[in-house]
Amino acid sequence: MSDKGKGSFAGKHGSQAVLDPELRHAVLKRARDRELPCAVAFDIGKACGVAPASVGRAADLLEVRLVKCQLGLFGYGPRKKIIKPAKAVAAALRSAILAGRIDDRLPCLTAWEIADSFSIHKMKVSEACEAMGIRIKPCQLGAF
Repeated sequence: MSDKGKGSFAGKHGSQAVLDPELRHAVLKRARDRELPCAVAFDIGKACGVAPASVGRAADLLEVRLVKCQLGLFGYGPRKKIIKPAKAVAAALRSAILAGRIDDRLPCLTAWEIADSFSIHKMKVSEACEAMGIRIKPCQLGAF
């Protein structure tokens, strides 16, 4: 997703993109001020039985901005991201992140899986990645 004023979210899906009516309703019902937090998008996906990417696409088509990334990477006001590089990265966490990379990036889904496997908050994985100079991409919602 792009920031407000930088263009149409829907434009990245082409003019022939079709919006599922159930997702349309769910996104519009839960969005506030044309914004949808990441956690809420995941709840919608679970409730509707669709992949997170489908919810992200629906938000784009409705020009609803995704905010408050659960990894702390976007949607937090003027600073955009709220994470800072970790001061230290445990060897086991470093190894898991390095092993999970694809084309030198760590997929969002893999970051979540690593957080779960280490029983740590998702943002701790983001902070480790920041310290290691590794970008997290792609987003499960399609925001980046």
